[in-house]
Order: sequence, then C-alpha cells, then structure tokens
Amino acid sequence: MRNVLPYLPLLVLLGQGCSNDQVSMDNTATVAPPLAPKRTHTIKAHGQERLDEYYWLQLTEDQRNETVPDAHTKEVVAHLDAENAYCEAMLEPVEQLREELYTEIKARIKEEDVSIPYRENGYWYHHRYEEGKEYPVHVRKQDVAGAQEVDIFNENLMAEGSSYYDLADYDIAPGNEYAGYSEDKVGRRQYELRFRNLFTGKELPDVIANTAGGCAWADDKTVFYPRQDEVLRSYRIYRHTLGTDPETDVVVFEETDPAFSCDVYRSRSNSYVMIVTESSTSSEYRMLPVNDPDGTFKIFLQREEEHEHTVMHEPGAPGKWYIITNWDALNFRLMECPENGTADKGNWKEVIPHRDDVLLEDIETFKNHLVVTERREGLTHMVVRRYSDGVEHTINFNDPAYVCNAGTNPEWDSDKLRYGYTSLTTPQSIFEHDLNTRADKLLKQQEVIGTFNPQDYASERIRVKARDGALVPVSMVYHKGTALDGSAPLLLYGYGSYGITVEPRFSSARVSLLDRGFVFAIAHIRGGEDLGREWYEEGKMEHKMNTFTDFIDCAEDLVKRKYAAKEQVYAWGGSAGGLLMGAVVNMRPDLWNGIIAEVPFVDVVTTMLDESIPLTTGEFEEWGDPKEKEAYDRMLSYSPYDNVRDQAYPAMLVGTGFHDGQVQYWEPAKWVQRVREHQEGKEPILMHINMDAGHGGNSGRFEALKEVARNYAFLLWRAGKMK
Repeated sequence: MRNVLPYLPLLVLLGQGCSNDQVSMDNTATVAPPLAPKRTHTIKAHGQERLDEYYWLQLTEDQRNETVPDAHTKEVVAHLDAENAYCEAMLEPVEQLREELYTEIKARIKEEDVSIPYRENGYWYHHRYEEGKEYPVHVRKQDVAGAQEVDIFNENLMAEGSSYYDLADYDIAPGNEYAGYSEDKVGRRQYELRFRNLFTGKELPDVIANTAGGCAWADDKTVFYPRQDEVLRSYRIYRHTLGTDPETDVVVFEETDPAFSCDVYRSRSNSYVMIVTESSTSSEYRMLPVNDPDGTFKIFLQREEEHEHTVMHEPGAPGKWYIITNWDALNFRLMECPENGTADKGNWKEVIPHRDDVLLEDIETFKNHLVVTERREGLTHMVVRRYSDGVEHTINFNDPAYVCNAGTNPEWDSDKLRYGYTSLTTPQSIFEHDLNTRADKLLKQQEVIGTFNPQDYASERIRVKARDGALVPVSMVYHKGTALDGSAPLLLYGYGSYGITVEPRFSSARVSLLDRGFVFAIAHIRGGEDLGREWYEEGKMEHKMNTFTDFIDCAEDLVKRKYAAKEQVYAWGGSAGGLLMGAVVNMRPDLWNGIIAEVPFVDVVTTMLDESIPLTTGEFEEWGDPKEKEAYDRMLSYSPYDNVRDQAYPAMLVGTGFHDGQVQYWEPAKWVQRVREHQEGKEPILMHINMDAGHGGNSGRFEALKEVARNYAFLLWRAGKMK
C-alpha cells in the first residue's frame, strides 16, 4: 500500500484555518506546498530515455469514479485535495476580495431574462432564466391563435442532485411530438441520450449511454446518433427506432481511421440525414433522404487528402448543393453542384472564387438570398447576395474590434436574417436584417445591470511587428480613465492553435478588471485563422514556435507603447492556450508578473505518445506524431513539462478539472510539481482542481463566476489593487 501520510500534516494544518498574518502571499514559506513523492518512471522513444517522476499521479476515469477507491486512487486524490487546500490557504488574504468580485460580477447579470423567440416547423421557441436559478428553462408555443407556452426542458429540475449538469443539445422530431436530448452529469462530455414526449411531458424508456451528444431524426420514429469509443472519439453512427432496445441498434457507419471523428445531423433543408467524418485536414460527407430511413447512406464525395469541405443542401426543383471547399483554394471558395452530381468535381461550379486576403468562413442560404460570412484583416464581415440579379450588399460595423455571426435561422423561406454582434465595448446583440430593404432592427441586447456605460471604455486594434516581420493583430479594451503612460497593469490573452480565432467579444465580468485600471488585450497570434488559413499553417507543426514568440513579442511591444508597466504584465490562456502559457513562462519568466493557465496542455510529448489517452490520435495533424523522430524532437523542444528548468518563475495560478477528457488533470498536476522543484524565486505556484467538473469548469451561470472571481482576485493581488 502506498503511503498517504506525507499529505496529512498539511491537511490538518489547513483544516485549522489560518489568519492573514499567518499566511502571507508574499512569503510562501509560511505554508509549505504539497510535495508529491518522486517515483522513477522512464519513457523510451527514439533511443532516448525521459524520466517522469510524477507519472504515478495518473488515474483512469474508472478509478476516478470508483465508489470504493484503492490505495493508489486514495493517494492521488489526497494529493489533489492537498493542492486545493494549499491554494485556498495562499489565497486567504484575498478571500474578501473574491467574495466582492463574485457579488459584483453576478450583480451585472439580469437574473430574470428571456431570449428572442424563433420560429421552426410551426412552433415558436425560446428560453428563460429565473431569478437565482443556474440553468435555463426551454419553452415553446404553437404558432396558432390562443396557444399557450409550454416548458419542454427545465434544466434546473433536470440538474437536481448533480454537482455538474450540461444539457448538450436537443433535437425535435419532424412531427413535433418527440425530442431527443443529451445530458452530461460529470463534465467529461460523455452524453446519455434520452427521449421525451413533448405533448405529454413523459420520458420514454429508451436510454442510450456513451454518446457524443446530439441526434438526427429521419422521421418520428427513426433517429440517428453518434457513439464514442474508449478514447472518447466519436467513431460510429447508429440508427435507433423509438420503443426498441438500444442494444439492437444498427451501426450505419463506422470510422476506422483514428485520425477522424464522425457526427450526424439533419440538413437545414430537412431533406437529408447527413453524416460527416473529418480530421483536422480532411472531411467526407454521406447523405440519406429522410423518407428512406432504412436506406443506405451515399457518399457525397470520396475523401481526399488535405481536402476540407462543408456541404449544404439547397431545396428546390431541382435542388442543389453548396460546397465550401479548400480544393485549389487555401482560404476556401464556394462551389455549387446539381443534387445528384456531387461525386464528380467536374460537376462543381464556382460561385465565390478564392481570394488571397479573404477567408470564407460560412454561408447561410435563404430562398432568395445567400448570406456569406468572411474574414478580412482579421475581422468578420457579412455579405448578402440576391439570387435573381447577383446584387450584393455588406452589413457594416464601426467598432475597431468586433465579431458578427449568423444567428438562429431555421426557416429557409424567409427574407429576414438573424445575426449576432458584439465587440469589446458592446454587449452581445441580436439583430434582424431585412434582406430586401437592408434595414437592421435590434431585437435584443445583453442587459448589463448597474452603472455600466459603454461610452466609458475604449477599444483599439493595432498590429505588432513580430521578430520575423509578421504583423500580429492585437485587440485591446480599457477604461477611458486609465492612463496609458506605462503605469497600467496589462492582461494579455492568447490561444493560437487549431485555426481557432479568439474573437473580441464583450464580457460583463471583465468590467471588474477594467474599472480597476487593467488594460485587457487579445494577441491574435499565429496558429489561429485570424488572418486566413496561412496564418494557421504558420503556427502549427514545424512552425509552432511562431505561436509562442508572437505572444512574447506582443507583450514586449505593448510595454514599449506604454499600454502596460514593464513589471505589470500578466498572461492568461486555457487548454492549447495553456500550452502557450507553459511555453512562454519557460522561455521568458522575467516578462510576466503573473500567469493563469486553465486546463493547460503542458505534457505534450508524453500525452501524444500514449494513444490510450482520449483524443490523442486525432491530434497528430495538429502537433505531429511523436513516433516520428522529427516530430518528437520538435515537440520536445517546446513541451512545457519537459522544458522546466532552474530559474525564477512568476506567480502562477493553474486550474484543471478532475474529469477532464480533453486535457487530463495529471498534466497540470505534474507540471506544477516540477515548476516548484525548479523555482529559484519566491513566487507561489498554485493549483486548483475542480473535483466535480471537466474541461469547461463549473456548469451553471453563477457557479462558473466563482472561478472567474478567484482568477481576478489573483490578478488584482499581483497588481497591488486589492481595494
């Protein structure tokens, strides 16, 4: 039996409570951090041996869920509990500030709120929030005179007894009677698919475990859904008939390539059930007419290497398909083809050509109009094209940094477009755009309770010249009362992976930092698609180091421009953005006064070598396959866990979730131990483990704010702005 006694003295000490004069955040010697025992574990690859002395901290998900844990599980959990206790003890001086921040941030939220209804298949749908409740209530009303609203899903009731709850999705059958819905009560994004009769409110006995979330109806009795394998890859699509045993469900598609994952949905035209299977560089679609639910799915186009595409069915007589494709088009172009002419690209006709400086992101089709969302110079734009004569117009926006996107538009036969808009100073807004008259109507804007006035804040978008000459966009927001003279604290946020763009969105919680003098900035570094597909390609695989150096260069430039005090620069990133945090703190620990790393992907090489860990194989096209020597050496050069060294690290607050299926909790747990071991400075390295959640943290609109308040209190403490 492994010895758990090394953790008990700390737990006993912290359980007694400590006054502020006993625990000083400026003197970490007052309370000793948890010390995990070192145990030899050698990982061999390419003739090289790597020692991972904290490898033993790993637990399988089954071990994490054991009702009677074994000695190893108890020891690991005791260590994680000790980490939480140490974190709370070290943050005790800011306990009051955390409470104030939580109360302040929560007070800006309109607790009783209602979304804008949308019409679909003869019903109006919306959701409402009730005062003091964590989750929404989903409501619908038939589109007939005198119809009464009916609650179809009350998430507050459904979440009772669960410390975590996620209603991932619900899909309603074409006859409007039945709904399939997906629940996760752990946070690992393994969903249980259930069915409800919306006319009676009764649950059906059909319950399907271990799905990937969501489903697609063909008719009122036949539904298709995705299932996950042991590493949480969505690998099979099943057909289920209501009222039958799920054990008899038929596999209609299986993806055997571990680099691909699959999903299923009903086309917006309501004509097809679609299966999509894709990797990060290739995609393939299959289609089945909804009036032939027992039929065989037909391949849209046989998969091709490096060919990414998205298909959308356009109803009509005859119907046709739109295809957003990177075939001979790095930034994608739009094609169309006849309904039955998909498999031969010779039948495809170009609608919107490729442009070197514009990334084609999405389209929304209507009976008489095509709406295109594209990205130019890092910002999104929406262009409306009339089919009859090809006349186009653009929906214009004035903020220097913003994002717009098509909203909920389920009805094809409409001349109204719903779209969302937000900026760093503009709360989330829903507009209705008349596709004919071009008039915009504001339907709803997020209400920020209290004294918030957008005119009190300013946003900017600048370009920073990176060390290799690339111009990196940076979006910023600050209170107009903040002096930009080199004295302000700066929080720099970044991600830089998977082609994901960090959009300049409004945050009512962030106001608490801005009002206390912080400048907030987003570094749109390479690895995202902010400046098109090439921007992504220049931040992955053999070019990954650009992601890290871009972020460092942005921080240094903002100091030079006096947006920040040299000694008051902070960085925040999560998941792959946590990898960014780990890399830049190893490379330039002197640059930061504090680091927040949420669910950080920091043990890159060890994780990518272990294909039993969820989601690993699908990541090879993003990071490389370390079974190949060149990729192994490249990843080893920046993997945060492998590059910790003796130096003075800044204060760090690391967050993770015990049930995280995307970045396993042990990555940050091991990393924190190794950083403390090599720490030559006096700053604390703190970690909080959410024992009841996964990758996304707490569920519920108020519970999640407690994590925000903790992170903000950490930043304000470091910045000397405790009051």
